[in-house]
Amino acid sequence: MIKYLGSKRALLDLIVPLIMGLDEPRSVVDLFSGTSRVGHALKAHGVQVKANDHNAYAATLARGLLVADRARAEEARRLVAELQATAEAAGPAQAGYVTRTFCEEARFFHPDNGVRIDAVREAIAARDLDEELESVALTALMLAADRVDSTTGVHMAYLKSWAGRALRPLQLRPPPLLTRAAAGKAEAWELDAAEAARRLSGDVAYLDPPYNQHKYLGNYHIWETLVRWDAPEAYGVARKRVDCRARRSPFNSRPRIRAAMAEVVEALDVRWLVVSFSDEGYLSRGELVELLSRRGEVRVHSRPHPRYVGARIGIHSPSGEKVGQVSHVANTEHVFVVRCRG
Repeated sequence: MIKYLGSKRALLDLIVPLIMGLDEPRSVVDLFSGTSRVGHALKAHGVQVKANDHNAYAATLARGLLVADRARAEEARRLVAELQATAEAAGPAQAGYVTRTFCEEARFFHPDNGVRIDAVREAIAARDLDEELESVALTALMLAADRVDSTTGVHMAYLKSWAGRALRPLQLRPPPLLTRAAAGKAEAWELDAAEAARRLSGDVAYLDPPYNQHKYLGNYHIWETLVRWDAPEAYGVARKRVDCRARRSPFNSRPRIRAAMAEVVEALDVRWLVVSFSDEGYLSRGELVELLSRRGEVRVHSRPHPRYVGARIGIHSPSGEKVGQVSHVANTEHVFVVRCRG
């Protein structure tokens, strides 16, 4: 899976057994699906996952990893093999938006891989693929590009010198497709969280919202551009999409997050709520317990968790000089479980 701020990779052994122990759920609404890491683990346990995320790249990952079932694995294998051949044959003539914006104006990828990414993305756009298979191809491309980037894990900055992985050639692999759940085919939605909470229902809702100032669109703007393929105007050293300035989430706002969280929690039509939240978030453990208690009795499971690698490395100037001190290298992750009344 993609390197991701707030990834729950290290917490799957806590979150998944907790959810699967809630009256053997058949369906889970994953309201902030991100890279679909949790959703993928739940689908592997036979659960129907209804994934939602407001960002296009996340909805694409959900379609490519959750909606696409193992029955399409051979199609996916052939398609990805053809796209890999396109990458291997790419030359300077295929240099396009990615090469110019993210390899020359910035240094997120080595130019050789920029050309390969451009060539593969154009090849995907030129094919008459159904939405599901196109998402499989885009997922394979995002995962491959992530393996050869030159960052600490987010698209806010790039390394002064090339990371070793950035010098390896782009290598596409088919995404790991799973058997369809007995309860039904997975779903992928691209809705505002409040709207999704009103429209989607299931046995369990899993909430892993943004919880502080870190905006996922800005942190992963390259994936958004790679999926939308709209050649947006870019700004700043990181060459972010210009719409990063306009799009705002109440979950990234200290004054607005409580009301936004309450709206979502109260709207969900589920029997259980499972909420993942960090002690680095704008809401304290006590505030969340109080808010969630409106739906039912709350249990809390807490675990220490290393902070993301960029925070552990510290703050550096453009010349590479360390200019700040790391305040702490670990935080506490809380998982709240609520049995909803009625």
